[in-house]
Amino acid sequence: MNLLKDFLAVTEYDSYEQMMRDFKPKVNPDFNFAFDVVDKYARLCPDKLALVWCNDSGEEKYVTFDDVSKESNRIANMLYARGIRKGDSVLIMLMSRYEYWYTVIACHKLGALAIPATSQLTTKDIVYRCNYARVKAIVSVNTKSVTGYIREAQPKCETVEYAFTVGDADGFTNYAAEYGKYNGDKLDFTHKNKVTDSMLAYFTSGTTGMPKMVTHNYAYPIAHIATAHLWHRCEDNGLHFTAADTGWAKASWGKIYGQWICGAANFTYDYYGRYTPLDILPLLEKYKVTSFCAPPTMYRFLIKEDLTKYDLSGIKHYCTAGEPLNPVVYEHIKEKIGARIFEGYGQTETVLALGTFPTTEPRPGSMGKPCPLYKIELLDDNGHPVGDGVEGEICIKYNPEQIGLLISYDNGESSRSIWNDGYYHTGDVATRDSDGYYWFVGRDDDIIKSSGYRIGPFEVESALLEHPAVLECAITAVPDDTRGQIIKATVVLAKNYFPSEELKKELQDHVKHTTAPYKYPRVVEFVNRLPKTISEKIRRVEIRQKDSQN
Repeated sequence: MNLLKDFLAVTEYDSYEQMMRDFKPKVNPDFNFAFDVVDKYARLCPDKLALVWCNDSGEEKYVTFDDVSKESNRIANMLYARGIRKGDSVLIMLMSRYEYWYTVIACHKLGALAIPATSQLTTKDIVYRCNYARVKAIVSVNTKSVTGYIREAQPKCETVEYAFTVGDADGFTNYAAEYGKYNGDKLDFTHKNKVTDSMLAYFTSGTTGMPKMVTHNYAYPIAHIATAHLWHRCEDNGLHFTAADTGWAKASWGKIYGQWICGAANFTYDYYGRYTPLDILPLLEKYKVTSFCAPPTMYRFLIKEDLTKYDLSGIKHYCTAGEPLNPVVYEHIKEKIGARIFEGYGQTETVLALGTFPTTEPRPGSMGKPCPLYKIELLDDNGHPVGDGVEGEICIKYNPEQIGLLISYDNGESSRSIWNDGYYHTGDVATRDSDGYYWFVGRDDDIIKSSGYRIGPFEVESALLEHPAVLECAITAVPDDTRGQIIKATVVLAKNYFPSEELKKELQDHVKHTTAPYKYPRVVEFVNRLPKTISEKIRRVEIRQKDSQN
């Protein structure tokens, strides 16, 4: 069974137009995902699978909704006994430990603000987040780096009263041992919330300033029905895998809310360090994953491997987001495994905003069409809508009934400061074709302005990736006295290719013949690795900063 019909009067659509008209999620004024989804499954079908967990040591665990319900009760009761109340903040640094799911649900039951965070935070990062959000408790994995940074940060954290970790560590309370003492059958308190209350917050990466706290309310999980049902195509009793760390919003997109409402279990791989696509392929085969979402980075590596070694026939639906998918990668995946990849677009501040839906044919390189939750416009620098084929910023028009969009950049009352002339501005630039498909150009600050031309990095990167020597690349701007800016390509070479002046010239000529000649990279640098976030997005800003220092 699944709970889709608790929220949707119509669950299947014959056309994109019907989906836009009939996809209208029902939002109850006191909705709470923990009670109305997790605990409801636990009552109606307690043995229904919620999570399949494994780690890089070969351990595995199958978690039911009854398990999630009871373990989250224990944690909520334990936190309540320590004075954690509605509105208090809990920083969660659990990577892909199964305790992450228990803890987030416990916070929802308690009314505490759950703040997932990456395990790569340093002392300074932890102090900033804890003081900004007035964090009262920290729950973390037990690694020397994470516990060490937290231990260093605590004296400077004005509001932190408790630090828990998985296992024993000096200065920390053993998390499982402590919450295991508490009742899992019922809560020792009563919690009521309004759907407009703050539920979850993420800190942005802070690439253009200090990180901002993106806050979502209790309607946020309902909005992710669009992500999981319309885009991921999660099935009842299926097994979905989104390759993402729980410290980033992509985990909320693909590892908990919408998937569980659809009745699908979530698969997660708990690893320490970095894993490669080759680590994942055997797991997709072994656990019979049925729907799969990964960043373009992972697909770019997969096309260089022999995929015939693995039985991926269980995967019925492939998706990607985080960055645009280069057309050559799409075509290679389609050729190698006969699968189409359905692209999507959104931000930490949103759920799925644009996507390639079952009723829309994927167009390689396109983000798809608007999600029915949002009214999307492309606006020029003066705030005016642009026509087809003209670059504009992706903006979401204000709607008082809106769900799935941040309520503020802070913890508290809804802030209208995020709206500019009635629009939420994403900072991403795109074009729209005459059929309504959107095409990514680049972040506004990634756009290269050279000799009067505006050049998006994505088109040049896609051209380079068509060359067999290129495994990965990033296009950025380098200041130039004559042209204002010139194009630089930072390139990771495929196996059996080596840097040389001849190869550099070959790549430049390849771009000249693949796209407009003025878009070719006048500077080419070969590197072993591109700078990336933990969610595998290329950090072009880091390349620009490094170049500016040289």
